[in-house]
Amino acid sequence: MIAGPWSCPGPAGERLAVLAAALRAGAVGLYCAEAGAELLIGQQSWLSRRDFTGPFVTVTPGLAGRATVAVVDWGAAVAALAGGALPCGSGERRLLHLAASIAGGIPADLGETLTGLDRANIAAAARAVLHAGGHRGATVTLPPDIPPHLRKKA
Repeated sequence: MIAGPWSCPGPAGERLAVLAAALRAGAVGLYCAEAGAELLIGQQSWLSRRDFTGPFVTVTPGLAGRATVAVVDWGAAVAALAGGALPCGSGERRLLHLAASIAGGIPADLGETLTGLDRANIAAAARAVLHAGGHRGATVTLPPDIPPHLRKKA
């Protein structure tokens, strides 16, 4: 079997697990690629969409006992997103841009990309930046969900 666009029959959860493992195998040892893959895996919605995985994820089956690997064509995915071919919510758009910037070197406006992310996604973004910088497994603790100007002074 040769490399080609991602296609996997079966239940959605099984497809997501297989694709996540393949993306991790394709990125292993490359901090930035690992960080981008983990952003997509953690967010899940892009990897659940056939209009994303079909055209923008290439899978190479494992041979001789090696793992199946997958890679994302970050440039093509961001171009399709910008051209309106991948309709999505603002959080999904921001996370895809960030993953593409970290993993694929695609320029992203961090002011636009980071503002507007919800708490879960801003924590994921912070973990991805730390991972890309060589800090695998770093944890991120956010302050309470109360804006600083509304907090009671001690």
